[in-house]
Amino acid sequence: MTTTPFRNDHYRLDFADETRLLAGAHWERLVVLGDSIAEGIGEATEGFPDQGWADSVADALRRARPGLAYLNLGTRDLRADAVRKTQLDAALAFGPDLAIVVAGGNDLLRGRFEVEPVAAEVEAMVEALAATGADVVTVGLYDCTGSPYIPDEFRAPLTARIHELNDATWDIALRHGALHLDFTNDPGSADPSLYGSDGLHGNRRGHSYTAAVAVRALGARLGNRVGEGA
Repeated sequence: MTTTPFRNDHYRLDFADETRLLAGAHWERLVVLGDSIAEGIGEATEGFPDQGWADSVADALRRARPGLAYLNLGTRDLRADAVRKTQLDAALAFGPDLAIVVAGGNDLLRGRFEVEPVAAEVEAMVEALAATGADVVTVGLYDCTGSPYIPDEFRAPLTARIHELNDATWDIALRHGALHLDFTNDPGSADPSLYGSDGLHGNRRGHSYTAAVAVRALGARLGNRVGEGA
């Protein structure tokens, strides 16, 4: 597998553009909380790094600010309440100045889904992390009904749940001054080449695309931009 960086092709930023986007980054301690999306589950894809998107964001930040400390607490199969119960204390003890929260995906897959209790768990994490002075990033999940592997009968109810959770997470981000990554409404959601064969997780092309969007968003927060090729 090749991992040589190449020019922007809507899926991956090259190292030079990542560095330009993150120029002046002040963050020194990055923590990631969440489920399998945070952990970085995904199938290998030729030409893309065999790692999760959060790891790629951390690598980009390290190139811009050597010495960045990074802790990824993401653990597959956890619902939002379990993410909070098992990861929030460790995240706070790490003393982050940048925190990414990704939770709620496993709640969406239950027979019955109610957005309010899930959103309350996400907000509890965002509020606690923001109260320390850390910059917080929330994540709206990809509308994975763009994946060819999702059975047709599940597409409509699943997309409704994903959008409901994303709307609630947007509101949380606005209340607490967090940066929200809205992958639910991102064009990448409709790109079948970004998904793995389970239909729920991105392949490594998808993770690279996710990292590119995240780095662009962090760069915009810093006041930096490069050509919109990714």
